[in-house]
Amino acid sequence: MTGLESQLKQHAHALGFELAGIAPATEADGFAYLSDWLDQGFAGEMDYMSRHAEARRHPDSMLPNVKSVLMVGINYKTPDEPPESLRSSRGLGRVSIYAGGRDYHDVLRDKLKALLAWIQEQVPGTRGRAVIDTAPLLERDFARRAGLGWFGKNTMLIDKKLGSYFFLGALLLDLDLQTDAPFETSHCGACTRCLDACPTDAFVAPYQLDARRCISYLTIELRGAIPEDLRSPMGDWIFGCDICQEVCPWNRKSPFGVEPALQPTVTGTRVDLEELLALTDEEFRDRFRHTPLWRSGRAGLLRNAAIALGNLGDAQALPALERALADPSPLVRDAAAWAIKKIQSSIEELAPK
Repeated sequence: MTGLESQLKQHAHALGFELAGIAPATEADGFAYLSDWLDQGFAGEMDYMSRHAEARRHPDSMLPNVKSVLMVGINYKTPDEPPESLRSSRGLGRVSIYAGGRDYHDVLRDKLKALLAWIQEQVPGTRGRAVIDTAPLLERDFARRAGLGWFGKNTMLIDKKLGSYFFLGALLLDLDLQTDAPFETSHCGACTRCLDACPTDAFVAPYQLDARRCISYLTIELRGAIPEDLRSPMGDWIFGCDICQEVCPWNRKSPFGVEPALQPTVTGTRVDLEELLALTDEEFRDRFRHTPLWRSGRAGLLRNAAIALGNLGDAQALPALERALADPSPLVRDAAAWAIKKIQSSIEELAPK
């Protein structure tokens, strides 16, 4: 069946996936590690991780009689710079580069369904399921097993050419396909740049992340108030964080992605914070409904914007923050009050004695 495997990968590449490999559909290598990670409470408020933990043990929880897992990767790296319209603006918040374009779930889902339809034409009766990170699959385990890369110390999967700026997708199949050799080596050596650069000390050890301290978790997953000791280290990040990837040597010369749907559009990687802080529910919905930023919700994103303004320390942001003290959300009001206090404290420190 080697011809089918080769054609399947070629079709995956034709659909825009730069990486493609096949892994056996057996129990996930890292299931015991996941269980230990959850027991230590590192998932924070991501309760769904515990609720669906057992389902992550084996891919047959999603497709009975699954035999093979086709793992694919698509490059999402884009230039990290403000759009032309914002280059002279003050008070810009940073958005992780993966979130600058369309919602990647929609993009990958469409491509994986097209890939499944193709293989069902080649082998009628084939059953399969397209899987992205919303499903209970330890996709990094299967990607490493499919030969796509190794685990970096920041827990990201790394490919020699693409670095770590790529999305993973999976196609579960009940076909018994010839599998690829797993990636058995690591190419991080003694480097600890990703660990050292984290401003919130989210890495308790190499390959071990305490999500409760991760800026991505704080700005996206956490629904309540962000702990005060973690607000200043967040800097100007308002959705996600790329710091541990930015410093990785494997990303220094990695190429930019070419998928049009993942290029910066409405969101981009820089957002005007004062404008964001003034959004109504309807305006938030209209602007972010089909982008990754929708996941934070209006209250979460405006909370992040207020904290970023406080960290930037520009007194000209005070009127916008003062207006936010009347926001319907107590989450936004709390963050605005904190930011005002921080800016005022900075002004007092700089005042002549």
